[in-house]
Amino acid sequence: MASEVEATTAAATMHIGEVATRTDLSLRSLRHWEEVGLLTPSGRTDGGFRLYTEDDVEKILVICRMKPLGFSLEEMKAVMADLAVLRSADTTPTERAAAREHLAQIHADAHERRGKLVRQLDMADEFIGLLSDETTNAAEVSGA
Repeated sequence: MASEVEATTAAATMHIGEVATRTDLSLRSLRHWEEVGLLTPSGRTDGGFRLYTEDDVEKILVICRMKPLGFSLEEMKAVMADLAVLRSADTTPTERAAAREHLAQIHADAHERRGKLVRQLDMADEFIGLLSDETTNAAEVSGA
């Protein structure tokens, strides 16, 4: 165990506070993601403090990009597992093909979800425009 911590510490590592600052996340979110199995820090200090690597930060940023699209924790876990399969040299061609197929489905789903968000933003812009028009017209009518 000590050699694992030493090896992780030898690589560039960060404590949770630095990772939270770099990713604009709360400490609570990072701890929660570990509790639910979404993201595990690469190591811990002898005192039990979480140690994160640049690779961990990249994983966090992938998760952050999925959140606005409304993916569930389980869906995010599956995506992260598929990405790990594709990035690992220790997977079989069958595992890689299954991961690619699942990620292709997620890609299509993400594209649909993005389209829905764009439509919602368009509606929000229309509403803001309507309010702008109404407040301008109300000011003109009242003589302000």
